[in-house]
Amino acid sequence: MIVFQRTIGRGVLACAAVALIAGCASANKTTTTGAASSSAPASGGSMAGMNMGPAEQKAISVDGIKPVPTQTLATADWQGMKIVARATTAVPFVIFNGTSERMIKPGRKSSFHLMVMLNDAHTGVPLPYASVWATISKGGKVVYDERQWPMISEYMGPHYGNDVSLPGAGDYQLSLLVSPPVSARHVEYQHVWLSPHKVTATFHWRPVS
Repeated sequence: MIVFQRTIGRGVLACAAVALIAGCASANKTTTTGAASSSAPASGGSMAGMNMGPAEQKAISVDGIKPVPTQTLATADWQGMKIVARATTAVPFVIFNGTSERMIKPGRKSSFHLMVMLNDAHTGVPLPYASVWATISKGGKVVYDERQWPMISEYMGPHYGNDVSLPGAGDYQLSLLVSPPVSARHVEYQHVWLSPHKVTATFHWRPVS
């Protein structure tokens, strides 16, 4: 499935100054057998231009959307595939199924947009044709359990993601199920990524006031 992100408008980009336009990813949860587990500690971080103080975070709002400083939630390496999960501002995106478009708008309770990047760790090239499923829990209770759309974005590049709503501040557990890329492969990728892989991490979330 190909997904096209619709630009919100030059006014939004100028006001936000953080160009946090993200997009989404598609995954199949049915291929869970044989998933290997690897834990990765979450690390905080922000992209260039994203170091906003509390005053700026509170002041900026466009059409009810408040920019969220980019935060790295999990990182892992799977047989030379670099897996990075980040939280950023939830914005509208468009799903295109080959014949029609469907606009997805973040709800009022959307906390952030979850982006999962899959890249060749050696070359940095994004890896398509995989699938990602994300599960987030708090205190043992699942609060988010969704497929991630395959997304293309002018600002973020190809990735997988979806909007996420969390019940509030606190510590959360993130689980990513990454299924193998389903495609023809050149021989350098012949013996890697042949079964689903699971990445787990803990992160702290604090909503933008």
